[in-house]
Amino acid sequence: MSAAAHGTASAMPAAASAFTVLIPARLASTRLPDKPLADIAGLPMVVRVAQRAAQSGASRVVVAADDLRIVDACERHGVQAVRTRADHPSGSDRLAEACEQLCLAGDDIVVNVQGDEPLIDPALIDAVAALLPARGDASMGTAAHAIDTLEDYLNPNVVKVVLDGRGLAHYFSRAPIPHARDHAAGTAWWKTAEATAAGHAPLRHIGIYSYHAGFLRQFPQLPPAPTERLEALEQLRALWHGHRIAVHITHAVPGPGVDTPADLERVRALLRTA
Repeated sequence: MSAAAHGTASAMPAAASAFTVLIPARLASTRLPDKPLADIAGLPMVVRVAQRAAQSGASRVVVAADDLRIVDACERHGVQAVRTRADHPSGSDRLAEACEQLCLAGDDIVVNVQGDEPLIDPALIDAVAALLPARGDASMGTAAHAIDTLEDYLNPNVVKVVLDGRGLAHYFSRAPIPHARDHAAGTAWWKTAEATAAGHAPLRHIGIYSYHAGFLRQFPQLPPAPTERLEALEQLRALWHGHRIAVHITHAVPGPGVDTPADLERVRALLRTA
């Protein structure tokens, strides 16, 4: 798929201003207990994530943890961490508290890097951080890449995003969107020459976000959106309340995240062979 197919959304954003990476880390996990502390090649996973984030252009990388064991593990490896309340309902709430503890100014740029992404590309962090200085019409930034397989297109665990003509998010869904009415269901219709030329191939959303710290503080106070509850996608709250989300299109498939014991073994194996 050519970069021109997505217009300005495909272009690499200009260099970001100074920004802070915040990594939410919660010890409780139903599928992988104590996930932030899981050992990956001799280091806790959350430390691995922080070390990757430190290779970006961030001026500071901070873990926002819900448990002192995470804070202690970070400090042992030279990673800054703050202790936040254990009862936050979401990572956004946790990061809002971290913004307060770190005394970030309202215009400061924050990039939310998930604590279960030990193979995240530092260049992707830089690209998402650069969206907001370049896009005054957006309250948030995020990333996406082209879906290549029918399996991913139909998988409800693969979140899809559709863009508008300005490269802003039009909608996010677990459903296969956009839906091609005139093509047979269960086919990779976007691989046709017609679809490629039209530039409406489906995009997989990547769970990394940038915000101004002031907006991040306000976000948890916004009432949850009905679409957010239906799809279980928190970013729909921003769209519901009229905020815009700029999207960087990357041609690099992101490294695997860690949600399950099988994911953990996969990442361990990748690092052993690296």
